[in-house]
Amino acid sequence: MELKSLSELISLRGKRALITGAAAGIGEAVAYRFAEAGADLELVDINEEELGRVMERLANFKVEVNLHVIDLSSRASIINLWNELSGREPDILVNNAGIYPFKSFLEVDEGFLRKVISINLDAVFWMCQEMIRRRLDKGGVIVNVSSIEAILPIAKDLTHYAISKAGVIALTRSLAKEYGKRGFRINAIIPGGIMTKGFKETAKQILKFRFELIKTAAEFMHRIPLNRLGSPDEVARIALVLASDLSSYMTGAIIPVDGGYLSA
Repeated sequence: MELKSLSELISLRGKRALITGAAAGIGEAVAYRFAEAGADLELVDINEEELGRVMERLANFKVEVNLHVIDLSSRASIINLWNELSGREPDILVNNAGIYPFKSFLEVDEGFLRKVISINLDAVFWMCQEMIRRRLDKGGVIVNVSSIEAILPIAKDLTHYAISKAGVIALTRSLAKEYGKRGFRINAIIPGGIMTKGFKETAKQILKFRFELIKTAAEFMHRIPLNRLGSPDEVARIALVLASDLSSYMTGAIIPVDGGYLSA
C-alpha cells in the first residue's frame, strides 16, 4: 500500500459530508473541522437561524456549504432531503442530531417516547439506509454519535435517552459487519460530559429545579480521570479521524470521548 503523507491522510478535499444537528455544539464543531480539512458540506438542522450563523462562520474556508432545515423525526423529510441531494450524495455521513429531555420513567407516555426515539434512533436508521442505498456501489463513511449513557447510565430520568443511544451502537455494529464488503466504514463516537450550549442549559435547569441531580453531577465530575468536561471540538477531532483515511482500517468501532469516565 502506498505510504501517504499525514496531510494527505487527514484531508477531506474532494469529499462531501452531510452533518445532522449542525447548528450548534458537536455538530457545529464537526462542520468547522471538516471544512478546515477541505470537505464540501451539507448541514442539517431544524434551527434555520443558527444554521445561518454556522454558515457565516465557515465563510473563510473555500468549500461549498449548503443548508437544509428539516425535522429529522419525519422519515418523509429525510427521504426528500436525499432526493434533493441526488447527484451530489455525500461521501461522509455524520449522524449527530439528538435530544435528551429529562422525564421520570413512570411518567413517560407514548408521544414523549416516540419523539425521543424518532430523533435519536429512527432518524439515524433512515439516514444510514438512504446513504447505503444510494452509494451501494461506491461505499462511504458513516460516523454515528451515541452517548456514554448507553453504556453506563448516569442520571435519573433518562431511560428513554439511554435506550435510544444504545440502539445507535447496535445499529453501527450491525451495519459495519453487513456492509464492510461494499466499501463502507461505519463507526460510532460515545461522548461523555461535553460542554455544549444544550449541556449548559440543562445544568441551569438542574440547579434551579432538580436538586436531587446536583449530587449525581458532583459524582460524575469526581469520576472523570481528566477532571474536567470536554469541548465539542475534542469530539469533532475524533470525527475527523474517523471520516478521513487516518482510520482506513477501522469499522464497527465504538470510541468513547469521555475523559476516561467509562474506564474509571
